[in-house]
Amino acid sequence: MSLQSGLDALKQKRYQEAVELLEQFCRDCVERDSSDYLSAQMWLMKAYQATGEIEKAKSLCQKLMMSENPQARSWAEQASQSFRQPPATQSNASQKANRAATTGMKLAMGGVGGSLALASGVTMTLLFGMVLALGLSLVFILGSDDPLQGLAIAIGFTLVFNIAAFFISPFIMDLTQGWLYQTRWVELAEIETLSPETAKIINQICQQKKLKTPRLGIINDENPTAFTYGSLPNSARLVVSQGLFTYLDDDEIATVYAHELGHIVHWDFAVMTVASTLVQICYLIYSTARRLGRGGDSKIKDAMQTAGLVAYVFYIIGTYLLLYLSRTREYFADHFAAESTGNPNGLSRALVKIAYGILEEGSRTQEPSRLIEGTRALGIYDHKAAASTGTAYRIASDPQKIGRVFLWDMFNPWGWWMELNSTHPLTGKRVRTLSTYAEQLGLPTEFDMGRVVGEGKSLNKSRLYGNFFLDVVLYGAETIGFFIGLVMGVILWSSSPNTGLAFGAPLIGLGMGILVKALVMFPDYKQAPETDILTLMSDPYASPLRGKPAKLEGQLIGRGDAGYKFGSDLKIQDRSGMLYLHYASRFGPIGNFLFGMKRVQSLIGEQVGAVGWFRRGVAPWMDLIQLQSENGTIVNSYHRFWSFILGGGSIIVGVVLTMFLSS
Repeated sequence: MSLQSGLDALKQKRYQEAVELLEQFCRDCVERDSSDYLSAQMWLMKAYQATGEIEKAKSLCQKLMMSENPQARSWAEQASQSFRQPPATQSNASQKANRAATTGMKLAMGGVGGSLALASGVTMTLLFGMVLALGLSLVFILGSDDPLQGLAIAIGFTLVFNIAAFFISPFIMDLTQGWLYQTRWVELAEIETLSPETAKIINQICQQKKLKTPRLGIINDENPTAFTYGSLPNSARLVVSQGLFTYLDDDEIATVYAHELGHIVHWDFAVMTVASTLVQICYLIYSTARRLGRGGDSKIKDAMQTAGLVAYVFYIIGTYLLLYLSRTREYFADHFAAESTGNPNGLSRALVKIAYGILEEGSRTQEPSRLIEGTRALGIYDHKAAASTGTAYRIASDPQKIGRVFLWDMFNPWGWWMELNSTHPLTGKRVRTLSTYAEQLGLPTEFDMGRVVGEGKSLNKSRLYGNFFLDVVLYGAETIGFFIGLVMGVILWSSSPNTGLAFGAPLIGLGMGILVKALVMFPDYKQAPETDILTLMSDPYASPLRGKPAKLEGQLIGRGDAGYKFGSDLKIQDRSGMLYLHYASRFGPIGNFLFGMKRVQSLIGEQVGAVGWFRRGVAPWMDLIQLQSENGTIVNSYHRFWSFILGGGSIIVGVVLTMFLSS
């Protein structure tokens, strides 16, 4: 009897069969200390819970808590929380009633998310213009003597290129998905066995909107995610991971599929597919032109350099257009799912559980998932935002604990600032919007967002906004210092023969900016208070700039760098959640590489005390200072040291250049 057969039965919600298979495997297993046996015991406990055999689950949990394996013991200690009081978002009969009796009721968005049509139109128009400009650049490089003919060629090139990109992009995506993630294409009947309500929703929406059922795919990865791509609604692909069926209940899975179908109905999936391709091509043209512009004929070299510069500017602009479009379309897809299913609470639960699933899977592997990294822009959830929400769900005994982590999303001005670089709206904003849909349907809300909003309004506004604009300036202090130095250097150079000022002043400004920023980022840590990860993440005043000294007790569970086996960053887990630790060697990038190659693997699994500066952006993290064990300090990290070295070194080099070139 194989362990995999038991896990497959559990994932497909055949709980009684899973119990029988896992029990048989445990009886037949000879090596009771093996990882397979411990894994079977963990999943058997979950199967007991699913079948209602709570006493058996409790007994097995107690047994695992006394295991000699530290990871099994830690897992069981966290799992024991579910026996005391289940998380507020866990499904039960009363919560299942929090949905509309009928579907299709129109819900007002109230201006949330802006205009999807406008965002899509502006994005595609500007991207079309970018490719047109690049086409003109290529024509000029070829030396066309007839401007009208050159313009006609460029327009023709643009049209052919965009049409080709529109129809070819999905097939390129198919090849990429199959190669990287081994996507398995399935029939609707298989989806129905995994989630009956999902099959009904797919049929319902496709019939109402006169759509062909999308091509359905499943990726064998336990990180829960879902995404859609394609060029036309009747040839769209809708792909989910196996983790979606593991972590979500039937009605929640249906809302996720409805969300993805919303992308198809709105056509925004096609815009994203083409726009993503065009933005990447802008970068490809930039890198190619830069290489070709290094030598050869001066006329062609100059033209190549110009084309490369234009392509890079378009790449930056296109990236931010894509991010804005991506955030806007998520609001509209959430709205479509709420209307189509009459179950906005189900989608709220789904978002929180997806965050929890990503966090859980991250705690079981030593490297982050390439799937959720690679599909970040396309997926239903930005995995970088999963840590705070997933941490709250893991230990929540009431909705307030989950709601508190949304305070930062909704009220901290850094949330708005950081969201500009995010593919998805912040989770707190999405859940708040879904709660308004539940209110319109006359339903109790899944999370008491009214209480969260009330608490947010009572926050200290001077702490939130008083220094924000100054902090934004300080956040870019090194760049601002460089340009101020550059301007001053040019001004002084124009009024004196000292050429050294033109070269030295920017470096002096850069160094001063680094030093000023470092003084704010890295305050004194000697009295760092002991705390836990959830408490840090629930702080509505947290900042990505002003580090908060803190000490955590937990276990190192893996690397923090996705797909990089020599990564130097770490993940720490305590009873309340998981957090990334950023390491900085005293020897710079070479030291980081050597640390990742030689030390990190031996540290994974260690119980440590971590001292560092906590920061909150879309993804929370801690800049590490020290890792301590019972035997003393085992790792030192040098973020502040390197800031002072780089800042001071830049100033010294700037002064030396000024003196040397003026002599």
